[in-house]
Amino acid sequence: MADFGAQAIICRALVEAFPSDSVVGEEDAADLRQPDMAQALAIVTDQVSRVLASATAEQVVTWIDHGNGSVAPRYWTLDPIDGTKGFLRGDQYAIALALVEDGDLKVGVLGCPFLSFDGGERGLMFVAVRGEGAVMMPLAGGTPQPIQVTDSADTEHFRFVESVESGHGDQSQQAAMAQTAGITAPSMRMDSQAKYAAVAAGQAALYLRLPSPKTPDYREKIWDHAAGTLVVEEAGGRVTDMYGHPLDFAKAARFENNRGVIVSNGTIHDIVLAALQEGVPA
Repeated sequence: MADFGAQAIICRALVEAFPSDSVVGEEDAADLRQPDMAQALAIVTDQVSRVLASATAEQVVTWIDHGNGSVAPRYWTLDPIDGTKGFLRGDQYAIALALVEDGDLKVGVLGCPFLSFDGGERGLMFVAVRGEGAVMMPLAGGTPQPIQVTDSADTEHFRFVESVESGHGDQSQQAAMAQTAGITAPSMRMDSQAKYAAVAAGQAALYLRLPSPKTPDYREKIWDHAAGTLVVEEAGGRVTDMYGHPLDFAKAARFENNRGVIVSNGTIHDIVLAALQEGVPA
């Protein structure tokens, strides 16, 4: 229910601020409109009303469905709860929002309520604007701090991150690619685009999401990567598919022409790409 509520609140803000902009979001209110979902809709409406006191059920489903827009010359893409299983476990998840213009990412925002680094305060927000760098700040409030990817010489943070769920990637191949890049530490496993945040903030040098052998034809969704991609790029890192091509945010809600995702501090990116093309055995 939280994902519906989050999408409603964010889409309502977007439609008020940018009424002409399309929003491509993960959720759809069709199920909530069914008579047998009346109780669920009431719960979502109650959640939203804690933020927007006058919200009605009809307004809530209308705001959610504002996220059913299409990829356009200018649009926003939203994942209201990225990492649902992490959210349910009380572990890592993210609220991810990005602005795309003519296929280029312009603004990226990641809210990570349970994320912390080096024993710091839990709950972090990451914001990036194309050409202006990336910053990190506490969700509870505080001064934004510029962030930068780690140098490969930083052995403490020369590690890689991957999904908790084994079905989200080829973990054996990912481990082999990390070793080829000189990373010997075990992977850090996280749900959601918090993995992008870890690379952008210099806590890891590499994030790999290679196609699972169980679903080799799977295509990633744009809202699972848009905000994180810009945060990493503006922190000095690099993001491509497994063939070195930029992720294509211009055409559809899924990356029809991209397979796999490689996220790095930049300096080791070509090593990983070369190893993938050479077919280093897992």
